[in-house]
Amino acid sequence: MPVPVPRQRAIPAVESGQAQAVSPDGGSAKETSAPPKEVTVDTNGATPAHLTLLLIEDDPGGSPIVPELHDSAGKPIRVRTARNLTEAERLLTDDVHCILLDLALSAPGRSDGDDELAVLRHVLRLAPRHAVLALTASGDAERGAEAVRVGAQDYLFRDELDGRLLSRAIRYAVERKRSDTAERRLAEGKLRAQENRRLERGLLPTPLLEGSPLRFAARYRPGRSRALLGGDFYDVVRTPDGTVHAMIGDVCGHGPDEAALGVELRIAWRALTLAGLCGDELLGTLQQVLEHERSDDEIFATLCTVDIAPDGRRAGLCLAGHPAPLIAHPGRPARLLPQENNGPALGLLPGARWPRMQVELGAEWSLMLYTDGLIEGRVGESGERLGQDGMVELVRRQLAGGLNGEELLRAAVNEVRDLNGGELTDDVAVLLLDRTP
Repeated sequence: MPVPVPRQRAIPAVESGQAQAVSPDGGSAKETSAPPKEVTVDTNGATPAHLTLLLIEDDPGGSPIVPELHDSAGKPIRVRTARNLTEAERLLTDDVHCILLDLALSAPGRSDGDDELAVLRHVLRLAPRHAVLALTASGDAERGAEAVRVGAQDYLFRDELDGRLLSRAIRYAVERKRSDTAERRLAEGKLRAQENRRLERGLLPTPLLEGSPLRFAARYRPGRSRALLGGDFYDVVRTPDGTVHAMIGDVCGHGPDEAALGVELRIAWRALTLAGLCGDELLGTLQQVLEHERSDDEIFATLCTVDIAPDGRRAGLCLAGHPAPLIAHPGRPARLLPQENNGPALGLLPGARWPRMQVELGAEWSLMLYTDGLIEGRVGESGERLGQDGMVELVRRQLAGGLNGEELLRAAVNEVRDLNGGELTDDVAVLLLDRTP
């Protein structure tokens, strides 16, 4: 709400002896300086050395601002004066915390019949992070209230001011702008969190494994480099013939666009798989989807697909620029599946082909698919990458310790993080399929 304004004496002009600067259009800009001082926190959350007011008014009789304005600590407030918007733009530096705008000032290109608040709208566009006080004629409360609705923090009557009242209004406007900014950032943070949850549901879905004897576990850990999810995605479905299809992929880059593309590729993979496609035909179709949906020709995606036969003893493996899965059998060391026939990542080579390799799984096994975030972490002070060999040794130790399922994945991801000395730069997605007789 606007600050109540009692009728006060007329406002004397700013004292002489102020420094003047000539504007590009021939006008002059005035500034009243004060020594450095401690004041309230500004709209950006930092404590400024000076609280500075920028007055924008073209009264040829002199400024209506008294020279004695004080902050909450009782120290003088510095005042700059601009007679037009050209001067105002030049004087609107980072150390300005509040703008006092005369609504009678003409906006650039304004003619009769135009928006009466055009000059305010222009200033709000020019200074979106600054507190703004609107100055209007006495009794024109309707116009002042409209100014607040448009975006000013408060309005004041030109001929009903004194230094004390104006000082209080400035402090109020700065704090209100700061509060509004904090509230907006909080709302934006909540919106980003909601988007994260929606993207996560799209990237990391519930597997469709009804009727399958295989056990499923998955783990996802976002990297530290950004607030939004990256492009890691996975999926597992069982088709009516009993085949279990698993996939994990990674869109290059981070952010909402990459995450959205990952969601599209994951949904397309599920639809194409349920429609009966697999191997090279499926990956070729996914590449077409990527080429049509990506925002830049440089964007690509790596992918690993596995289709496990209904008896669970063998599988087909396709790699599109992706690291090979890890397989573990009871009583034998964990190892990587073959990756000699690794095809190119999706989106790199038009008309590319992706060979489907047949692999024997056996009667009892654990199959782990992962994104490269798991192997690109650093190891101690040496700064070397963990790599696939390091990951294999790490998982072997965890298996030897009797871990399996979600416990195995949690321990593996946590150990990779610890070896890195903190959060990993990239996202990590890992899924595990187990078969026991």
